Amino acid sequence: MIARNVTVAGRRTSLRMEPEMWDALQEAATREGLSLHDFCTGVAKRRGAYSMTAAIRVHLLSYFRDAATEAGHKTAGHGKIKSRR
Repeated sequence: MIARNVTVAGRRTSLRMEPEMWDALQEAATREGLSLHDFCTGVAKRRGAYSMTAAIRVHLLSYFRDAATEAGHKTAGHGKIKSRR
């Protein structure tokens, strides 16, 4: 587990997550054109009863599951067999 500080809605907080979750969080933030802090602030606004760390994990799961739909795969160009000719 890695602990890092993030600023959520102007307040500094500490999150502990696995390295893979930090990588996924940074990737999602980059894809959305947001800083890590702004991405976390957006998640915090919709987190409901979840802890901040749990809300981020759930959000990332949904984010990447949405990308794994058939439409998401087509948009990303997944599943195309490329010829090596």
